[in-house]
Amino acid sequence: MLKVKLFDEEHEKDLESEINSFLETIDSKKVKDIRYQVAVAEDTKDDGTIFCFSALVIYEI
Repeated sequence: MLKVKLFDEEHEKDLESEINSFLETIDSKKVKDIRYQVAVAEDTKDDGTIFCFSALVIYEI
């Protein structure tokens, strides 16, 4: 059976840390795919940029 685990962080290093922590809990042979995405938006209130780093890990149980 396949399962998915979603990750969503504001900083790429936080995403990396969260994924690495999760991967330590499962057998690496069971990981089928990891999909990565970055979204960028303007923050009109603070005149800044908002980043969203996300990943989907597909794995077998």
